[in-house]
Amino acid sequence: MTPDAILPTYDRHADDYRRLRNRSLFERRWLDRWLAHMPGRRALDLGCGPGVPIAAYLADRRVAVTGVDGSEAMIALFRAALPRAEAIHADMRGLDLGRQFDGILAWNSFFHLSADDQRGMFDVFARHAAPGAALMFTSGPSEGEAIGDVAGAPVYHASLSPAAYRDALAGAGFDVVDFVPEDPACNGHTIWLARRAAIA
Repeated sequence: MTPDAILPTYDRHADDYRRLRNRSLFERRWLDRWLAHMPGRRALDLGCGPGVPIAAYLADRRVAVTGVDGSEAMIALFRAALPRAEAIHADMRGLDLGRQFDGILAWNSFFHLSADDQRGMFDVFARHAAPGAALMFTSGPSEGEAIGDVAGAPVYHASLSPAAYRDALAGAGFDVVDFVPEDPACNGHTIWLARRAAIA
């Protein structure tokens, strides 16, 4: 199993993923923290998936969500779930939309990339981040690779070390607000919350 298999896997299993996806919104506390750090209401959701529950929760809070996903099937589900939101079928790697957002989210998506591609994503985050923008993403708790599953199909995961993420964030102009490995209050997710420096 390699990172190259991620998008075809999600294309094949998009409907099953949507059906099986936990909708209890266990992410709510972190989403609310991320929203509280955003200087405005424009959000970029990288690896947005089917849009429910996270993008739908954001839209209900009057956030203008732009969803980006490299899976054609997933972006179709996102469009159906949030017809008023902007939906873009594109690979997040090398993304350049030519505009900035108040918040950037890569929840359970960024960690499907290889370690090298993850390092390259910090330039993507930086060029889409408005002054003071909030960035939140999930990773593994330590450096390494793992195989998980989506709807019973194997999927690749990778993580840099916490020190490497801190260095990458600093290099891209982000200050770490919080880092919680394997948060028991968030189904064991490892979460990074950072903020881009505001320009006076």
